[in-house]
Amino acid sequence: MKFTLLLHTSYVMQPSSEHVSDVLIVGSGAAGLSLALRLAQHCKVTVLSKGPLSEGATFYAQGGIAAVFDETDSIASHVDDTLIAGAGLCDKEAVEFIAGNARHCVQWLIDQGVLFDTEVNAQGEAHYHLTREGGHSHRRILHAADATGKEVETTLVGKASAHPNICVMERRNAVDLITSNKIGLPGTRRVVGAYVWNRELERVETYRAKTVVLATGGAAKVYQYTTNPDISSGDGIAMAWRAGCRVANLEFNQFHPTCLFHPQARNFLLTE
Repeated sequence: MKFTLLLHTSYVMQPSSEHVSDVLIVGSGAAGLSLALRLAQHCKVTVLSKGPLSEGATFYAQGGIAAVFDETDSIASHVDDTLIAGAGLCDKEAVEFIAGNARHCVQWLIDQGVLFDTEVNAQGEAHYHLTREGGHSHRRILHAADATGKEVETTLVGKASAHPNICVMERRNAVDLITSNKIGLPGTRRVVGAYVWNRELERVETYRAKTVVLATGGAAKVYQYTTNPDISSGDGIAMAWRAGCRVANLEFNQFHPTCLFHPQARNFLLTE
């Protein structure tokens, strides 16, 4: 038995527009925008956002960011707390790197204009209001009320949108990475761009760049009940794998422990 599939020409996706930049960043959360702002000092950067800029996981984060700011706290204590909470599954070198650089990274956010909550002590000195969350032995959570992610994302979006070397494209879904072997370029296989679905114009576009960075987050929205936003669908992981990257630890998905649940409605996060 033979089947013939007929496709109307309007449904055959062919790249119809091309964009060129030095660096293409797929993902517009805290990671993607922070990198864009740092790189834009030296080169032209394009940032792709799958949906509106307010729809990423960063925007919905509420509780705060852990970093050692208290004089009675220490990086060693932060590392120990993390390793204990990780129940032997943590990469110790990665934990030490992240905890050791946390304060520097938070200070960079502050320098960009992120307003974390402050308080005045008995001596009349202003300092950051630090809270203590599960798994931490000290107060080391900096926060902006209970909407820390919104404050961080809004600040970074404002900075990136105003930067002359950064082009932020909303409602652009990266479909696949373009590798040199796919388009017949000689030499070692390398990524030279991405095919992108323009949701507004309903067409595939080509984005070429010397360097492509995936900052697309996780895939925890594959679960029916989760606190993750709808865009956390693992696109970047799949594209990286198809391009030849190694992937690991895909069984680790992050869920916030507290949320509002209704069997007929979308779950959403409730902060601790």
